[in-house]
Amino acid sequence: MPYLSKICIYPIKSLDGVEVTQALVLDSGALQYDRQYAIIDAQGKFVNAKRYAKIHLLRSKFDLESQIVSLKIPDSDTEESFNIETEIPQLEACLSDFFGFNIKLQKNLVTGFPDDTISPGPTIVSTATLKEVACWYSDLNEDDIRRRMRTTLEIDGVPAFWEDKLFSESDNGIIKIGNVQFMGVNPCQRCVVPTRDAVTGQVNSDFQKIFINKRRETLPEWVDNSCFNHYYKLTVNTRLVGVGNQVIQVGDELSLL
Repeated sequence: MPYLSKICIYPIKSLDGVEVTQALVLDSGALQYDRQYAIIDAQGKFVNAKRYAKIHLLRSKFDLESQIVSLKIPDSDTEESFNIETEIPQLEACLSDFFGFNIKLQKNLVTGFPDDTISPGPTIVSTATLKEVACWYSDLNEDDIRRRMRTTLEIDGVPAFWEDKLFSESDNGIIKIGNVQFMGVNPCQRCVVPTRDAVTGQVNSDFQKIFINKRRETLPEWVDNSCFNHYYKLTVNTRLVGVGNQVIQVGDELSLL
């Protein structure tokens, strides 16, 4: 029986995630706390890993209950901790020092700051998919791929690329997790971020080429190929079906409707 095996929340967009055992699904379809904050520059543009590879070097830990974020700056032996509700100016000053220019922290409690603003639901991948992709690279393991893909929901008890059943050109699938239903929308187009080591930021120049070739070779026959104008895509974007304010938790059984 397919089941929800992991939930990973990313409270500040582009920083490290925190694994949780349950999450509240908001009315927008987003998970509470996920990408709730975004780092922006003076022009209002995202300061993220797509634009600044340096961000990979910044380690972060979150205590969601107390709303404390702890940052480990490179070449520093100590962590700096901030209450993300009451110490925003201090946190912004710390991040500004790290990046070398003034930044602000922006907050969105409704949808967060997803890459796909039309589909703010959680992204979905299967454990078997991560294992399969890891096999494409001699120097990477399942956890490496997991950190590079930064997916919110992971499912187990299914074969690799099972999540690709959630989309097609004509009829998108609906996945039920516990009592909550999400509609698959499309395969997630990847960016430059997965080509880099999630901790050091070091680039694997062959990552994308290998990925595209292997994704094409391993694409299941039942997948709607018309959804792939290119093959640098993995994980599935979703939207909530029905109302939110419901909790999903690790261990919830899944069904494809």
